[in-house]
Amino acid sequence: MEDDPLLAGVLSRRADLIGLAQDLIRIPTVNPPGQNYRRICDYLAARFLAQGWEVDHIRAIGAPGDSDAFPRWNLIARFQTGPGPCVHFNSHHDVVEPGHGWTRDPFAATVEGDRIYGRGACDMKGGLAASIIAAEAFIAARPGFRGAVEISATADEESGGYGGVAHLARQGWFTPGRVDHVIIPEPLHKDRICLGHRGVWWAEVETKGRIAHGSMPFLGDSAIRHMGAVLQEIEERLYPILATRQTEMPVVPEGARTSTLNINSVHGGQVEPMPGDTSLPAPCVADSCRIVLDRRFLIEEALPEVKAEVRRLLDRLAETRPGFRYEIRDLFEVQPSMTDRDAPVVSSTARAIERVLSRHPEFVASPGTYDQKHIDRIGKLGNCIAYGPGLLHLAHQPDEWVGIGDMLDSARVMALVLDDLLR
Repeated sequence: MEDDPLLAGVLSRRADLIGLAQDLIRIPTVNPPGQNYRRICDYLAARFLAQGWEVDHIRAIGAPGDSDAFPRWNLIARFQTGPGPCVHFNSHHDVVEPGHGWTRDPFAATVEGDRIYGRGACDMKGGLAASIIAAEAFIAARPGFRGAVEISATADEESGGYGGVAHLARQGWFTPGRVDHVIIPEPLHKDRICLGHRGVWWAEVETKGRIAHGSMPFLGDSAIRHMGAVLQEIEERLYPILATRQTEMPVVPEGARTSTLNINSVHGGQVEPMPGDTSLPAPCVADSCRIVLDRRFLIEEALPEVKAEVRRLLDRLAETRPGFRYEIRDLFEVQPSMTDRDAPVVSSTARAIERVLSRHPEFVASPGTYDQKHIDRIGKLGNCIAYGPGLLHLAHQPDEWVGIGDMLDSARVMALVLDDLLR
């Protein structure tokens, strides 16, 4: 198989692939707040421009999080030979904070054996590097291809993608006809094709109380105690119901084939002290308590009913618990997305996996959303999948890593997809 100049060209770029992935990891594009977005876009632009690509920098002015201090920069690079379809590889360039528990420098991009360690190695700078190497090898081996190859590095996927793919989709960058096929190199593993994802609804629930002196709590009304009642209702009533709901979507891991709810955060009472503040707390009854709900719902569930069952729970408490008052605010919502298994990009990627790995691919859906939601819902482009190197369970973990061999295998698959769709 390596007699094919295309696949041989990918393998010959192994050292370049490693170096590219390391360079990307070493740019700490941490989100929030959105650091070094322009820096990573400029790094990639220099590489693309040197090889004759057209490059656009797009700032998502006015998007959530965009500011002069932390502008939301995106990059789109395009290599076109003439009329024909366009295959687009979309990767987000932002990463989550390192967190605690690392045994290596999270931004050193250390190579140990077959692994590159670092924040974003798996999610998803390894996939971005693999797609670039695949495209460069394809262009070199097939100079007469028809159509266009496009690669984007986009902002804010980790916080919803509104300063990245959502903005680009609204601006028409993913309009069908301009782009025909999209591959998102998220870390679903090199032998899996991800067809879509569950839906999500984020909401904030606030319980109301009345402030009073902490030595006389009976003169106040604790919003934290009211929130305790909310959490008890969720634990005893809602969680058992969610556990009975199953989807036909091939979501992995198995536990994500049910409806889920995560209490993302709890905020109540006295505000957290600022760094360096050694003040002792004041004795007060909390007059406000807030939780953020992260509800993941199935394609078989209707979003209005997902919201209604939470409101019914709160209304029941308002009727039965003295003094209970609440507000609920939507934060954001995403409908489930699922690409047809017979879509051209799915079929082409499946054949490429069989050729490179000598086994049939597994068709899966993601437990969490990613930027396919915006390409599908805003861009109205359904021919979109996630396929890339890396193990999903390593994302956001300490000592995150991506396999070098996995990146090479995925790059060979991506190169074959380009060869098939742009031949």
